[in-house]
Amino acid sequence: MERRTLARAGWTAVLITALAGPALIWLVRSEPLSLWRQLSIVTGLVALSAMVCAAVLPSRLRSVTRVLGIENVIGVHRQLGMLTGLFVALHLACVVAADPAQVALLDVTTAPGRARAAVAGVVTLSVLLALALNRTWLGSRYELWRWLHLLFAAAALGASALHTLLLGHVLADPIVGPMLVALGCALLIVLGQRWVWRSWLDESSEFVVREVRPENRSVSTLVLEPRARHAPSAGLHFAPGQFAWLRLHRAAVEEHPFTIASGAHDPTRAEFTIRHTGDFTATLGALRPGSPVWVDGPYGAFTSDPATSAGVVMIASGVGITPMMSMLRTAGQCGDPRPFRLVVLARDGGELLFRDELTVLHEELDLEVTEVLRRPPPDWTGATGPIDVGLLTAVLAGLGHDDRDRNRLDYFICGSPSLLGDVLDALGALGVADERIHTEQFDMV
Repeated sequence: MERRTLARAGWTAVLITALAGPALIWLVRSEPLSLWRQLSIVTGLVALSAMVCAAVLPSRLRSVTRVLGIENVIGVHRQLGMLTGLFVALHLACVVAADPAQVALLDVTTAPGRARAAVAGVVTLSVLLALALNRTWLGSRYELWRWLHLLFAAAALGASALHTLLLGHVLADPIVGPMLVALGCALLIVLGQRWVWRSWLDESSEFVVREVRPENRSVSTLVLEPRARHAPSAGLHFAPGQFAWLRLHRAAVEEHPFTIASGAHDPTRAEFTIRHTGDFTATLGALRPGSPVWVDGPYGAFTSDPATSAGVVMIASGVGITPMMSMLRTAGQCGDPRPFRLVVLARDGGELLFRDELTVLHEELDLEVTEVLRRPPPDWTGATGPIDVGLLTAVLAGLGHDDRDRNRLDYFICGSPSLLGDVLDALGALGVADERIHTEQFDMV
């Protein structure tokens, strides 16, 4: 936990330096200028830095997602996008305030190249922000939204970089100029790794289907093995609870994230338990043994550290049980002596997954499983929903009787938004500290 805290502080410092560094150094070093002229340059620098940081963060830097978690990464990405829009608006206002005659630069038919680039950047950024704020404009077509988002982001970045290059004065500064060049190079390296190396060149990302194992009528488990099975680094090396992106062609447009369900001690076997609710997941369920699948991962911080946790409490619904199964399978493989408590919420008994395997794991681990049904049959003698303070108090019985004991445990929640809301409220009422509670939802660009 201490190592992760230090790493989080380090990445936060890098982000703040990249975001505010060029503007602060300009303020310290620049010659005296009028107030509005100075503000126009500073707001422009902050907007440019924020745009670069917003582009880098969601580009699947494994070290960043491992430390911050994907939810935090995407949350900061969105905040940086809004910050970029705000400072671009302030930049335009300051430019006009410094010289009202510069309103004429908005006429792209007569304006110089630097102004045309600026207008193009403002227009594409405006469309980008509109798409980000209202994804429902495109209905449920996530892939179309995603690629439009990427297209307009690339256009906004390119236009902004061209505007800065044509202006020239900030790039001419012997310190600010190299800082901006370094930011641009970092962006190109990250994007090259994301879109060129991992999509086209990384041979270790290719896996083949070993089998597709049905779990129930709508859920199956996809079992993969690396194409280069006997290579020294073959396989998917991950921490239990992490996820990966799957695609069906090397440079496919469509790809989706799925949690890794298998234990972490056998990298040559990667399992993904998937509910078939759409075209892509249905295609995965129909794959034949030997079919190629490309895997980009692992990512995420939805993991438990045995060194800092006295036990693990897991609450899941539906296929949200998959990261929990990875944790339990890994614990069984290494003989983890800690107590594990699993609460599974389902609509009916037919949706309960892995019941036979959990019975076996119960014999190998200090594991207690509580099954909760929302629509129980008449002969059901187990718990019924929702998951509230009373139910969690019963689950935690024997693991501690006060806030101090409960805050030695790690709590993992994966499922529907309503489940997360109920469980977070209950854990808050029980005095569980926020830093002990882990959630992870997929809502990514």
